[in-house]
Amino acid sequence: MTPRTRVKICGITRVDDAIAAANLGVDALGFVFYAKSPRNIELQQAQKIIQALPGFVSTVALFLNPQENLVKQVMAETDIDCLQFHGTESAVFCEQFNQPYIKALGIDGVDNIGVLCNQYSRARSVLLDSHGAGKAGGTGTTFDWASIPAELRSQIILAGGLTPNNVAQAIQQVRPYAVDLSSGVEISAGIKDVALMTRLMQEVKRIDCAQS
Repeated sequence: MTPRTRVKICGITRVDDAIAAANLGVDALGFVFYAKSPRNIELQQAQKIIQALPGFVSTVALFLNPQENLVKQVMAETDIDCLQFHGTESAVFCEQFNQPYIKALGIDGVDNIGVLCNQYSRARSVLLDSHGAGKAGGTGTTFDWASIPAELRSQIILAGGLTPNNVAQAIQQVRPYAVDLSSGVEISAGIKDVALMTRLMQEVKRIDCAQS
């Protein structure tokens, strides 16, 4: 049996959006702690949302080249489950917090994706996105999924320009462990659209059933 595709929605800023996503069966929600992002969230608001969630929904704190103190503060003041690093953070930096982490890798211009992924062998998962190395991501554009090495596809989180309109094609072609969306299910930055999230989950379930 083909494993079901996990779904993460990032850039959550409102309680209602988080609850709606959880009720639709979304596996993980991402909270952006990067001041330059339009989806940046304050600690108190993030914790308010986390506390409102039902069980078995994972919460992920997203950073881009953060100061160590910020990561530690988020860990201390929120009930976050996992860290996600989007910048040029080294494996040593990511691992110092003794917390499960995801390493997001911008693969624009990368010659060997496998070698890059291997640098973060202790990451819980590796996320592949369309932006350049060390950039903020969230470009809303896809990349050439065929460039992902076959042996990595079942292990990665796929991101970059995914929407309810193309997620089935992405899953069918790549068969990733998980997909990650943000702008693809939004009305505006940080404001999620329940109708789009509903279509997303319908499409994921439809293609998963077709492949099982």
